Amino acid sequence: MIAYVLLWVGGLNWLLVGVFGWDVGELFGGMQAAVSRIIYVLVGLSAIYLMATHRAYCKHCVSGTQPQM
Repeated sequence: MIAYVLLWVGGLNWLLVGVFGWDVGELFGGMQAAVSRIIYVLVGLSAIYLMATHRAYCKHCVSGTQPQM
């Protein structure tokens, strides 16, 4: 669950960067601040973790069915 939330944080941050040019990391002192770097590393590790474990938890991947839209 923590990885999922961190992935949302990262996705929303990229949305803000793309649309408004505003980086949430600037609140914590910019890219050079230790807090910002830790947050970015945790978001990146969360993405890797979820990519690696996705098939084990996705009911559509396990059953081989396509999701209904």
